[in-house]
Amino acid sequence: MITADPQIKPRPLIRQLDEAAINRIAAGEVLERPASAVKELVENAIDAGATRIEVVIADGGKTLIRVTDDGCGISAEDLPLALSRHATSKIDGSDLLNINSFGFRGEALPSLGAVGRLRITSRVSGADAACINVAGGQVSAVKPAALTTGTVVELRDIFYATPARLKFLRTDRAEAQAIGDVVKRLAMAEPFISFILRDATGGDSRVVFRTDAETGDLFDALHGRLRRVLGKDFAENALAIDMERDGFHLTGYAALPTYSRGAAIAQFLFVNGRPVRDKMLLGALRAAYMDVLSRDRHPVAALFVTCDPTLVDVNVHPAKAEVRFREPGVVRGLIVSGLRHALADAGHRASTTVATATLGAMTPETTTPRNYQMERPSFSAMSMTFQAQAPGFAEVPSARIEPEAPAPTNHLPLGAARAQVHENYIIAQTETGIVIVDQHAAHERLVYEKLKQQMTENGVAAQALLIPEIVELSATEIAQLMEIADDLGRLGLTLEPFGGTAIAVRETPAILGEVNAANMLRDILDELADQGHSASLQSKIEAILSRVSCHGSIRSGRRMQGDEMNALLREMEATPLSGQCNHGRPTYVELKLADIERLFGRT
Repeated sequence: MITADPQIKPRPLIRQLDEAAINRIAAGEVLERPASAVKELVENAIDAGATRIEVVIADGGKTLIRVTDDGCGISAEDLPLALSRHATSKIDGSDLLNINSFGFRGEALPSLGAVGRLRITSRVSGADAACINVAGGQVSAVKPAALTTGTVVELRDIFYATPARLKFLRTDRAEAQAIGDVVKRLAMAEPFISFILRDATGGDSRVVFRTDAETGDLFDALHGRLRRVLGKDFAENALAIDMERDGFHLTGYAALPTYSRGAAIAQFLFVNGRPVRDKMLLGALRAAYMDVLSRDRHPVAALFVTCDPTLVDVNVHPAKAEVRFREPGVVRGLIVSGLRHALADAGHRASTTVATATLGAMTPETTTPRNYQMERPSFSAMSMTFQAQAPGFAEVPSARIEPEAPAPTNHLPLGAARAQVHENYIIAQTETGIVIVDQHAAHERLVYEKLKQQMTENGVAAQALLIPEIVELSATEIAQLMEIADDLGRLGLTLEPFGGTAIAVRETPAILGEVNAANMLRDILDELADQGHSASLQSKIEAILSRVSCHGSIRSGRRMQGDEMNALLREMEATPLSGQCNHGRPTYVELKLADIERLFGRT
């Protein structure tokens, strides 16, 4: 009798999964949470040519998601096919690179039907409305329905067929917030479509977000939509971006550096109208602001990259959240240069929120209404008051009033200097109010910009190492460094292959002093791996220039003459980025006369 050898394990058999299991696996890739379902359904509505889209949710989308649109609709004959995997009206399958729609994979509706209770009601022009139901992958027959136009897709009890996934969902509030973020991103991408988001939790329907279709040209419509989605402050402090290069067009709005956030939560990027979270694009945005923001602050922007669909691959992620460009370096350079040009063109401009915060700090807190109305004093009483006030004002040591004739303020954005207080703040009078300038912060930026200009014109001085430093790296890492060797050379870092798996560092930037070449190269390689581009060396050099400009600028506590103060104001007006210091803090605050009068109850 022959017995099986217990040491031999049974050979695993290859099985064909059934359709229900396949759909649930696919749904796990496409549908991460209720917000993913909303994204897919709203994108379908946009592709259908809708001009009005309404989204209703309950319990953070866990129990109800209903998307209603006025698009072209789905015919009764096509409803069963719409629930089949990889069935789509967006492409014919012949060219996966020339995609001009949001959806194209044909996975959203069957995935929703595999994990929840789905009902689709639709009507095409000239035909009767029809509906179809699917629950846990089981599709019902098509039935007549009542509907005026467009499509209504209702998803109830998402993930009821995959209860394990429900345990990974966050609170209702967090899921509702994620849905709101998705709707707002798509609303920014489509300013000519009306969007409504309602929350029907507990049976009460309340409007969470609404924005009506914009009119006018694309730039005006986009500005109006961003004003409604991101708020008035962003619209008032945003710079218009419009630049083209090598078949790529960059448009949108980016905020001034002094209007920044403590986290990267207000960065919206779109490729051919599709909202994406692309690491390369986010890195380019961060690099553009690198010189005007400190590391703990993040820029605010809504940027749109458009190009021929064949120049970008959108089929690299099941949820289509990432893209791959054929020429990523061109796109990155377009974003960096476009934003830096816009910031430089803004000149000395600072965000209006700086003045708003200043006025808020000045406004006294009152619990009861204050009455500013008084009886008009007699002439003698007013004279005695002025005489009593005059000597005291003259004795104040912290304010320096210039005796010369005041300079004219006409057509001077930062006005004419009137005084210096606390030996650090310049008070200037403008046509419409006053400006308070931080003399040290302002001069620091001016010196920094001069040093950068000199570096650009003359290059970075390099110091030759007496003995070249040999750094051991892998062959791949050496190849990556040698690809950018010319760029590094312009920054004063000279590299040469040293045979095998070593590279020789022959020169380093003189301004950095003594450096650890091995650590520097590894920092550059880490940045190349993370972002596909390295600004590590340049940022180190600019950090040194920033420190030099800080030490070489007008110090706090130094008394300045009137002509010095006015010269500083004029130089600020002529210097790019002078509205913020090297660390992103404002260099001045402008207060309008109307705001000042409100502080004193004069209006």
